[in-house]
Amino acid sequence: MRYKVRIHYDNKNGFLEPVLWVWVSDGATLEKEIMPSGRDDFGVYYDLYYNRSDFRFIFKDGRGKKVRWERQQFGRTFHRSLGDEIWTMANRHNVYNVRPAEPQGNVKDYYRSIKHLIPEENYYFPTTDVSGLGIPSMLGANILKDGSILFGFFHPRAARVYLVGNFNEWQCPGHPYPKEEQFIEMGLYRGFYYQPNIWLARINPPVLEFPIEYKFYVQGGCTDVERYVPDPYTRLYSDDYKYRNSVVVDPTKFRWTDQDWKTPDVSDLILYELNIYGFTDNDPDIPEEIQGTFKGVTARIREGYFEKLGVTALALMPTAEVPMKRGLGYEPCTFMAVEKDFGTPDDFREMVNEAHRHGLAVITDQVYNHTSNDFNPLWDLIDDGSGDGGFYFEGKTMWGNRVATGRDEVDNMLIDACKMLIKEYHIDGFRFDATHSYFLNHKLLHRLAHEIKDSGFKPDAILIAENLPNEQDINLEGYNGYAQWSNIFHDKIKALLREGVFEGVGNGVENLGVPFYFSKESYAAHTNNAINFCESHDENSVQFEVTTNGITDPVLKDRKARLGLMATMVSLGQPMIYMGQEFGIERERNRIKVEWVKYSEATNRFYNWTRGLIHLRKRYRGLKLSGYNPVEEGTFAWVLGPWLEERRGKGKRVIGWRVLDNRAPHERMLVMLNFEAHEVPVEVDFHTPGRWVKLADIENVNDLPPEGTKDPQDPDSILLDRGILPEFVLPPYSGFIYKYVPEQLH
Repeated sequence: MRYKVRIHYDNKNGFLEPVLWVWVSDGATLEKEIMPSGRDDFGVYYDLYYNRSDFRFIFKDGRGKKVRWERQQFGRTFHRSLGDEIWTMANRHNVYNVRPAEPQGNVKDYYRSIKHLIPEENYYFPTTDVSGLGIPSMLGANILKDGSILFGFFHPRAARVYLVGNFNEWQCPGHPYPKEEQFIEMGLYRGFYYQPNIWLARINPPVLEFPIEYKFYVQGGCTDVERYVPDPYTRLYSDDYKYRNSVVVDPTKFRWTDQDWKTPDVSDLILYELNIYGFTDNDPDIPEEIQGTFKGVTARIREGYFEKLGVTALALMPTAEVPMKRGLGYEPCTFMAVEKDFGTPDDFREMVNEAHRHGLAVITDQVYNHTSNDFNPLWDLIDDGSGDGGFYFEGKTMWGNRVATGRDEVDNMLIDACKMLIKEYHIDGFRFDATHSYFLNHKLLHRLAHEIKDSGFKPDAILIAENLPNEQDINLEGYNGYAQWSNIFHDKIKALLREGVFEGVGNGVENLGVPFYFSKESYAAHTNNAINFCESHDENSVQFEVTTNGITDPVLKDRKARLGLMATMVSLGQPMIYMGQEFGIERERNRIKVEWVKYSEATNRFYNWTRGLIHLRKRYRGLKLSGYNPVEEGTFAWVLGPWLEERRGKGKRVIGWRVLDNRAPHERMLVMLNFEAHEVPVEVDFHTPGRWVKLADIENVNDLPPEGTKDPQDPDSILLDRGILPEFVLPPYSGFIYKYVPEQLH
């Protein structure tokens, strides 16, 4: 049976004699040239008869083969399901069964017309444009001051886009019972790079007793002929897992009380990594109905749990929507929607507000390297011919897809997500997951730092990167660069504690000072560039790890867990602990369960020791040195190390240093750590004669008043006539913190 199709071509290539070349490769090769049948206001058109279910076609300038052709990548495919009339455009391989819309104007003019209606406080209106052209994209669903809602959608390949929702009975051309009078067709505007790629519609929604839900109905430009898609900028998904509609959220209703809050300096960070589910699941002190939610964490903040522990920042594992129940959160479907299993957007705001009221910064984990492989609205959303997944993806990762970071419009979206979290949720900063250049284009990280910090959006924003193995280019100028999870520190500490090789890193004495000195010789330019940790969601706890090398004595495991935590707290760089580490729990990697009944702070000596250690770090500047090179600056000196002479640790797994600040003599401190399984007698150069008070060892912590009850006259203090102590015996697996106390202070 023969069919007829009319093929429209806009001929923006300027062909003088546009010819349609059609071919079929189904075993019986068919090739033919078709001359235009006529012209209209779109361009030229061709009436073609065919008897195959599909065929390929391309355009050229004139008859024969030795003429100018479109590039091979623009070879198109027609299928009978497209109907009897299609439209095609130069420099696109897409085929449309509706006539593509013409641009109505540019977004800059549109923005100027509604700028006075944009809320100023606690509200983010998307305007990021890394190209430097200053294009305000206005993407997402944005409630304006007059109650109208402006919807913006980026799609450079669509023919037409309709806004659908519960405000117009989901009416559009794809509705099974279409009512054209209820259609809301979006207008096409010139956006990024002044190309027609942004669709806008502004409506005055009816008053509804339920949240406004919406989607975009896209005709053409996807891998499907037509598609309903959630908003990539949606702030929330509906509760209906079947439809996964986008939900309009008003971020201005919440009443913030954190106006006096100031994000802490990087050097003051003591990070506590937690998972919203796991932190309060099965916690008998938290009402069951709010366990595993934002409200559950808020309850712990409100009761002072973190203040008492002493940490200064909550490092939240991902809070973006993940299309599966339970889990770690590292499979986001989009980047701005809050995980509804954790609670509402206002529940999130309440948690941050309460954290700030209790002196805690809040950092969220952003997964920008890949998206979910289950529910993935961005996959094939824009068919630009670039490969699997379309515009938003490029290549693969070990988790599946790879987001096309480094592409301007993709980076705009990801940076907008961070800006929204800052403005609408008062987030203090971000940790970016798996940012090694294998997985993520560092152009994004450089742009993001510029857009958020350098441009003045939030100059004090905290930026942290998981970058394993650590790379130097994201240090930027050092002080303003990314703080990287130090793989150098973690792996060496684990090797020392398990007394064997850990992931290729040995427990020998070579370069032992590097991890304790903010990994400067490895990658860091400034102390701000290092986050030290021996436990995280991705790593076994110390007690679990040492058992993998046959260390099973509970007392010894406890001691090693303490030694690892002490090393984390005293080393140069910023310390991080993982939820439950304050109790010394034994836990396998990627486990988010904390047995709160078993680990009670009232009875757990490990907790009280940890708490004391954290408060020492928090109180004393000597335990949080900041700078490019404290050795050269005269504030840091090694006193023990395997590279020093015999009596100072030569060839041994011991490390020690003193902090000497002549401007503040009372801040002089000395740290010693022994990772050997035996005693090590050493000579210690305290440098300053006088009284040195022991604040901590591997079993006890007691600070000076008013925080503690330590008496400088206690017998474990060291009184020196000269600056050198001839002999100090370091017990096996031990650590010490001493502080100089001038005579007039005690």
